[in-house]
Amino acid sequence: MNWLSVQQIPNLITLVRIFLVWPTVSMILERRFDLALGLFFIAGASDAVDGFLAKHFGWISRLGSLLDPVADKLLMVGCFLASAWVGILPGWLAALVVGRDGIIVLGGMAYYLFLHPFEGQPTWTSKFNTLCQIVLLLATFWHYGFAALPELWLKGLIYLVSLTTILSGVQYVHLWGRYFLREIAGRHLKS
Repeated sequence: MNWLSVQQIPNLITLVRIFLVWPTVSMILERRFDLALGLFFIAGASDAVDGFLAKHFGWISRLGSLLDPVADKLLMVGCFLASAWVGILPGWLAALVVGRDGIIVLGGMAYYLFLHPFEGQPTWTSKFNTLCQIVLLLATFWHYGFAALPELWLKGLIYLVSLTTILSGVQYVHLWGRYFLREIAGRHLKS
């Protein structure tokens, strides 16, 4: 793989996003929510830029398809855990977000180990959940770093994120569980 080719720009941007995880989490732990907001925003913008470049110019690679969701999950999980640690988000919400992602990762590994690699596409519920998580983190960092937002807004976002996290997790388990069982049953019928 030639890392100097122009087709690798999305992958390099994704690597930068991975490297931004620790400074962002550190700023949360140091209660520098203004800087955490800036770093989180930069990471989000870089995600949009690398996605646009990959799709618009056809610079899509297997490495990129693996690195991009890893970068996203590391950033989101790190921010939720750090925010819960310093007390600006409830611990139960961080546990819910991390638990859902853990179940999805374990399910993907089981699918890979017992059947074959797969290209999982995010569902609309999952995309909406991710949007809600991003909005909640941005609002929380703004609230504690710049200017207080109405408590009702933050509580509403917390409950919206918890609801969409549960719904998307159940949807993934149901959808991929059905695929898994169907393929296992198909293998037994063939033998």
